[in-house]
Amino acid sequence: MDDDQALSEKNKKTPKRATGLGRGLNSLFGEIQREEPIEAGGPGDNDRTGQTEVTDGLRSIAVSDIRPNPDQPRQNFDTEALDELANSMRQRGVIQPIVVRPHGKTFQIVAGERRWRAAQRARLHQIPAVVRSLNDEETYEIAIVENVQRKDLNVIEEAEAYARLSSDYGHSQTRLAEIVGKSRSHIANLMRLLELPASVKTLVVDEKLTMGHARALINAPNAEELAPQIAKQGMSVRDVERLVRKSMAVKKPKSEKKSANMSEADADIQALEAHLADLLGLNVKIQPDGQGGVMAIDYANLDQLDLICQRLTGEHI
Repeated sequence: MDDDQALSEKNKKTPKRATGLGRGLNSLFGEIQREEPIEAGGPGDNDRTGQTEVTDGLRSIAVSDIRPNPDQPRQNFDTEALDELANSMRQRGVIQPIVVRPHGKTFQIVAGERRWRAAQRARLHQIPAVVRSLNDEETYEIAIVENVQRKDLNVIEEAEAYARLSSDYGHSQTRLAEIVGKSRSHIANLMRLLELPASVKTLVVDEKLTMGHARALINAPNAEELAPQIAKQGMSVRDVERLVRKSMAVKKPKSEKKSANMSEADADIQALEAHLADLLGLNVKIQPDGQGGVMAIDYANLDQLDLICQRLTGEHI
């Protein structure tokens, strides 16, 4: 057998390895220990119990065998953008695989729901996917990281995702900052937006108000009344801050207006409240009374109370 024949026989015995797909995902999901050839897969690979038997790696999966994650942080998908992506997929195929995990007889999306939706619109039967065995916490963390890095979440969706990681898995704001690569103050500022009335949050989601506008409205006693006015007039953040201060001064009872310079003192108190709120990521209220007064810190769960205690005692978080 000559050299050409030997090389031909070797190529027949050695399956070609899939390359060039999903390399941009390594920073999120780590190197795939065993890169599998792309081959069709789905519920047909089940054992007798009905649980999908798969190994982690890259493979091709039927679009109909994939289900979205109901806990996906991203809830809003632009229809026009989906149509554009679907058109691209019809011409060039799916360039970057989605990430899924085994889920009963099907697969559940970990990252890439937008690509999966576009593949449906493009009437594709198969889609490349990286299969990973992940628990619920890991799945949710990866979904948040992917969306945050791609800037796919609006600020309310992002805040709700952080709040869920905090309440369901006990993550501190420092830990959340480490997971998504943001500052702790960024996490704290976003989570404070959840204190806003639902109608105001809707205006933020609809991009009629910015995050700056929303932050200025957090302490406003009549945020629901002010928000539509701000959106309609296209006010700047500074204008909103002045409007909120004026509104708060009008709403204060006469008993609190003890002197002519009280409004200036109120502004200083509000600035201090905002500063402390940014440091703690919690709502802070200061009620002066002569030379003294009362400072109240609101917390929603034991994790937040533990955060306050650590801050007060100087422990490392």
